[in-house]
This record gives sequence, structure tokens and C-alpha cells, in this order.
Amino acid sequence: MTATVQIRSKGVITLPVALRRRYTMDKGDVYTLVDLGDGSILMVPQVSQVAHLGDRVAHVLEDEGVSQEEMFRVLAEERETYYKEHYVQG
Repeated sequence: MTATVQIRSKGVITLPVALRRRYTMDKGDVYTLVDLGDGSILMVPQVSQVAHLGDRVAHVLEDEGVSQEEMFRVLAEERETYYKEHYVQG
């Protein structure tokens, strides 16, 4: 795909909607710009560590046959145990 874009005030560039849809780009996404040294710039998406780790957890849960409901139940139990051990005196 080839597109022409214009740098506007404050350096804002609007990417064509077809390109944003093709690569599922959305408001708030973060990219690294790499200067290739010949006037070309490479735009590389930065994957959120939270999203990356969430995907890893989802794959492990799926592989182990654990449902989200079961995971949330166990997390709630662990949170309660932790709270009692660290904050409840008695």
C-alpha cells in the first residue's frame, strides 16, 4: 500500500484509515520510530507488557484446561488468605 500523508501542526500525521484497519492501529497505541538514516523512518509497534503477559497466562490456562471463572475464584481465595496473614491481627 502506498499513501501520501502531510505533517500538520505540532508534527501530527494522520494515517489512512485503510492502513489503520489493516494493522489494527488504534488511538493510544505506542510505536517506536527508527531512523534508517536515508530519510526513511520505520514505525514499529510497542506491545504492552500487560497485554503480552495476559496472552501468555491465557495460553497456559487453556493448555491446563482451567476456566477464567476458576482462576478468578482461586485468586479471590489467595487474596483473602494473604489479607488475613498480613493485616488481620488475632
